[in-house]
Amino acid sequence: MSTEQPARTAPPPLPAARTAPDAPPGADPAPGTEPPPGRPRRGFMAKAFGVTALLSAAGSALGLFRDLLLARYFGANQGTDAFLVAWTVPETAAPLLIEDAMAFLMVPAFSLALVLREEDPDGPDPVRQLVRATMPWLLAALCALSLGAALGAPQLVELLAPGLPDPGLAVTCTRITALTILPFGVAGYLGSALRAHHDFTAPAGIYVVYNLGILAVLLSANAVWGVRSAAVGVAVGSLLMAALLAGPFARRLRAGRPARRPAAGSPAAGRRLVLIPLAILPVAVFTLTRQAQVFIERYLGSGLPPGTISHLNYAAKVSQLAMTAAILICTVTFPLVARALAAGDLVTARNRVEKDLGQAAAVVLVGTAFLMACAPSVVALLFERGAFGAQDTAATAAVIRVYSVGLPAQALIGVMVRPYFSVRPVVRRADDPGADGGGRSLLDWYPAAAMVLGLGVTIAVGLLATPGYGALGLAAGNAAGITTTAALLLRGLLLRGIAVRVPKVLGGQARLLAAAVGAAGAGAFTAGLPADPLLSTLLGGVTVALVFAALGAGLGAAEVRGPVLSVVRALCPPTVADEGKLPHGR
Repeated sequence: MSTEQPARTAPPPLPAARTAPDAPPGADPAPGTEPPPGRPRRGFMAKAFGVTALLSAAGSALGLFRDLLLARYFGANQGTDAFLVAWTVPETAAPLLIEDAMAFLMVPAFSLALVLREEDPDGPDPVRQLVRATMPWLLAALCALSLGAALGAPQLVELLAPGLPDPGLAVTCTRITALTILPFGVAGYLGSALRAHHDFTAPAGIYVVYNLGILAVLLSANAVWGVRSAAVGVAVGSLLMAALLAGPFARRLRAGRPARRPAAGSPAAGRRLVLIPLAILPVAVFTLTRQAQVFIERYLGSGLPPGTISHLNYAAKVSQLAMTAAILICTVTFPLVARALAAGDLVTARNRVEKDLGQAAAVVLVGTAFLMACAPSVVALLFERGAFGAQDTAATAAVIRVYSVGLPAQALIGVMVRPYFSVRPVVRRADDPGADGGGRSLLDWYPAAAMVLGLGVTIAVGLLATPGYGALGLAAGNAAGITTTAALLLRGLLLRGIAVRVPKVLGGQARLLAAAVGAAGAGAFTAGLPADPLLSTLLGGVTVALVFAALGAGLGAAEVRGPVLSVVRALCPPTVADEGKLPHGR
């Protein structure tokens, strides 16, 4: 592998899309046949999603238990505000190094390496070449970032929350949480490699061990270290994440071929990978700008009454649970999209993206309707105990309802930005002279520019609304800004060459939105009948699910109609007489 400076020539057109691929990457092979090398076996999608959903749900449940303990032990006060300012470090590092930027860069890179391995089974292993070229630089950069965050903790706290009454505690917690940057980055790199190999089990389990580490320290040391125990637990949990992935990654790497350097002028030399370092910049800027919404909330919230930042944090944690399942969909399908784009199959990639947009919207909208209907009872059920009182419940529930307006846009951005960055990954083929450098094309920076515009909307709405509405104004700014960015990114996919059929996509989104509005109204009515939080949550949740299913199927939303019909057929199988009335005996 080699590196190159980006060329100054205009970007070339994308590869011609195949109109009728015989077996698109990610498609299930015909029953009774073996899939080609590198392609998933039949049923892969269902199994991968099931494993990922199960382990992610376990990680989310443990994370929720972690937040419940924080609320129980420390409530919502100056101490938790100080910790949550320090929490900004891992909260920023996780999307940059695990969930977003690292995956955007390395899943397409490893996917391209695997495509080259399939093209030349007897040549040097491109996967090992990629690891040798990228891992040492990554470790050096992560160590430097971790050290810099620890040394600059006082300045970081002053920048993020200048109104904190006790910045010393926030500085101490920030120095502890700065240690997470190195293991987070390693976990993100190893997880991207495993997902590109269609190995989802270990990457899906990282948040299980992460939260177990936090809980172990929090339960054992909260009386001695106070809120600092949460910061130490974050550092311990991050080390467990990297340790979990090291073994599976090593086994995958040993299974490959030796990374011999091909002879100059040989066919294998043209198939080796060339690293484009500046391709990192647009991805990193986009991710940091997206995370800057949290910085704005913490900055503006630090001047509001004590506990406001904590209310925002608890509301965000609950709201994001509705988005987690939607993101799982594109987490599983992302390697398939990246593999299709690496092979030049734009038709398969477009079809997969359109399907992901509909499925993600259906999942997040039913969750949004549930939160809109049941926010007070959910917060009371989860948090209202110990130092977390009824006033905290009311404030957090109100913020959740405003946050939820932006959840569909959050999920759709997660779907759209993955194929966008996969079109031109951080590496390219050595025999592809037309591929220009990653950081110079203006289109590479389109997602970051869209995020900056959305951030401007967030700041404007927050500054205008916060004096009169407090935390609700900050949540409204978040929802308005992220929705603006999602609209711009849909246009960006077309500019990038992924020709999604916008009328079809928007029509499906409108049907799902109408079903969610009706479900939220019905759920709010039934949730308000019982006084007990548990009964209110259950009754409201069941109502939301049933009404969303009925309206979605009635309005013709394919993402809802298909599962509903499958459930109906399973519950009411056709009789022998009914089968005779169906065409062809079906």
